[in-house]
Amino acid sequence: MANFVFVLSKQDVNAATRCFQFAKITHSKNHTVNIFFIDDGVLWADSTRDFDAKSDTGDCPNDYFPYLEENEVPIGV
Repeated sequence: MANFVFVLSKQDVNAATRCFQFAKITHSKNHTVNIFFIDDGVLWADSTRDFDAKSDTGDCPNDYFPYLEENEVPIGV
């Protein structure tokens, strides 16, 4: 098992979607995962943020983020 840290520093929906997707995949393979929101990425900690906004590839942060919450993946702000 390996340890992974994902850092989200942008408010961009594409960056957030990929960050959450990679964190979900990594965690589902039984690796230890931590996520940090820094700089403009802290805007994703706002509970009123639209997690259903589509990325350029058609998926959205909400496709992956609920898994991270349910599995209590640590998120630092």
